[in-house]
Amino acid sequence: MATFNWQILQLERDLLPEDMNGAIVIAHWNCTATQEGTGDDAVNYSASNYGTVSFTPDPTASDYTPYADVTEEMVKNWVFANGVEKSEVETNLQANIDAQITPTTASGTPWA
Repeated sequence: MATFNWQILQLERDLLPEDMNGAIVIAHWNCTATQEGTGDDAVNYSASNYGTVSFTPDPTASDYTPYADVTEEMVKNWVFANGVEKSEVETNLQANIDAQITPTTASGTPWA
């Protein structure tokens, strides 16, 4: 079973109008899956998925968080709440690694 590492790589924010207070409008995220080979198989497997999520912040909302107070964990939760299905991403990455471990297709030429 793979280990999954979710990261927020970059944030884009509105500086104007000033009342937006640096409101985050786009988050760039990445999820990397890694799995060590077993037995005589010394290969380490990995797969990753990158994406972006857009937000429409409202600085007048009671739950608004100013840019300086935002944490990575908060943004991850926003990403998951705004259309990124965590379990689906992780399932697809695990399937990618499983296909690396036990390939069902191959490429090449017979004369190489």
